[in-house]
Amino acid sequence: MRNPSPPKNARLWGTAALAALLTAGLSGCSTDVSTGFLPSDAGVTNKTGELIAFWNGSWIAALAVGVLVWGLMIWALIVYRKRKDDNELPVQLQYHVPLELMYTVIPIVMVGVLFVFSQRTIESVQAVEEEPDLTVEVYGKQWSWDFNYLDYDVHYSGERVQLTGEEGVADELPTLYLPVDQNVQFEIKSRDVQHSFWIPAFLYKTDMIPGRTNSFQVVPTKEGVYMGKCAEMCGEFHSEMLFRVAVVPLEEFEAEMEALRQAGNVGRLGDELNRYDTEGANS
Repeated sequence: MRNPSPPKNARLWGTAALAALLTAGLSGCSTDVSTGFLPSDAGVTNKTGELIAFWNGSWIAALAVGVLVWGLMIWALIVYRKRKDDNELPVQLQYHVPLELMYTVIPIVMVGVLFVFSQRTIESVQAVEEEPDLTVEVYGKQWSWDFNYLDYDVHYSGERVQLTGEEGVADELPTLYLPVDQNVQFEIKSRDVQHSFWIPAFLYKTDMIPGRTNSFQVVPTKEGVYMGKCAEMCGEFHSEMLFRVAVVPLEEFEAEMEALRQAGNVGRLGDELNRYDTEGANS
């Protein structure tokens, strides 16, 4: 005997319960619809606004295309479904020129529009045309970071911090200090293998390639402490290659620079500490 199907009300209540669970789960995430569900601390520089706008625009365009495609599929399934008294096949066509032209032209236009907006955003975010207030030279190394504050002629050299899970260990991570509302130029380099410099709250990361310097400028606009990490698998302890970014008032930043000077961290830790030869090959 076939089991009876569940009552209609039961199915409705089940659907409502599932929707409630999804809503509760999404509301518990530290995200915001206005930032396209990016991390809650995203949007702390002068360039994150246009990145968020591009991200949201791409999702809206993709959703519009998806709704159109799904709608056409559902419409075709309903309107052209086989009926009980329909014993004849529909007219079979070898090709349909207008339809095929539409399928060709529309994707080309969509890709072209996406390319234009992508290129505009990339050029704006990677522009280094303005005079920086501060230049920071960052070296990635297995498995920590060196920060050279070139305008102050001081440096910080980090060492690997073993993440044991104990309270307070994260406070020992290397800290990159940045003054709020100041235009900072980063000079990104590697001492050994390929790394990637990533500050998620800045919505930007760049590769650290031996023998090459990548540059970008950014103005931190919100004080706070943010996490940074290496985003390129670089060896056994890649997961521990973390650092903190402290965006502080200019007075506090200058006090930290003076503290580095008093600690004897004067000068620049340059290419003489690299582990590859002049052609960029690993030693």
